Amino acid sequence: MSEWTEDILTDPYERMTLDLGTDPDGEGAITATLVRRRFEGEPRAAMIYVHGFTDYFFQTELAEFYADRGYAFYSLDLRKCGRSLSDGHTPHYVSDLSLYDAELDRALKIVRSEVPDVPIVLSAHSTGGLILPLWLDRMNLEPGGARGRGIAGLVLNSPWFDLQGAPWMRTIGTQAIRAFSKAKPRTPMKLPSTDAYGVSLHHEHGGQWDYDLVWKPLAGFPVTFGWMTAVRRGHAALHRGLDIGVPSLVLRSHRTWFSRKHHEKTDTSDAVLDVRQIGRWAGCLGGDVTSLQVRDARHDVYLSNDEPRAEAYRLTAEWLDRWIP
Repeated sequence: MSEWTEDILTDPYERMTLDLGTDPDGEGAITATLVRRRFEGEPRAAMIYVHGFTDYFFQTELAEFYADRGYAFYSLDLRKCGRSLSDGHTPHYVSDLSLYDAELDRALKIVRSEVPDVPIVLSAHSTGGLILPLWLDRMNLEPGGARGRGIAGLVLNSPWFDLQGAPWMRTIGTQAIRAFSKAKPRTPMKLPSTDAYGVSLHHEHGGQWDYDLVWKPLAGFPVTFGWMTAVRRGHAALHRGLDIGVPSLVLRSHRTWFSRKHHEKTDTSDAVLDVRQIGRWAGCLGGDVTSLQVRDARHDVYLSNDEPRAEAYRLTAEWLDRWIP
């Protein structure tokens, strides 16, 4: 196992590289990267955060929110994402979402070793918000389940619970994607290009946030047939119903606004996912689900403008106070 070294975010953030061996999808050696915010004293809980597609951890405000509440904060850059992306990798490519169990299990084990006697809360955004519930559902089939491994709750920020777009994309379109993926899994799908969401965020284009455009390009990474097939299998499993074993909070914007180019509504809407689908499928997590809208929020509710962002944090704090001992 690697040691903690200074992260690109600098003090007090550190990183550890997790060697995952040879990629089962045939793209050579792969790693994941665990990032932590150093915590002084004894934490009351711990948080592990997982990013979405075309994303990586840079949201220090989110980490400081949890640190101020007494949480030891960790974040995981998954294989082929952000800090874990290397030459020869197809960004974010994975043929099955369950392959992420390897780095998730490793991260959980490390966090538990560092903070052994406190509850652990998980949080994820967008595609990460699909990956984590599926992982928890599989974990819950094991002796002791999620709670037996110290997990106390799940916070999802605009999770990707279904395929956005026309209804036919969720039926015959999905079958066509699956067929193409068998022959050319890494071939990019021909999707409309849009940089609206990226432009709304990045400081060089008038947004509030600074991040690496190599790891999070404005128009996003290409979506491949194989990766989309893995996601659609994940959607199908969610829709059949999961049992994640812990209470959950699901946050989303109050509306969706799709646009090829940046529009003023991009700054006050989910420009990536259909928020109605998030609300529709939230109950499939199982257990105690709190599903809430944040008016005028962006796709990443914690990267919204000041007022909706403050509301997202307020709702998160209230939920934590209610559910996490």
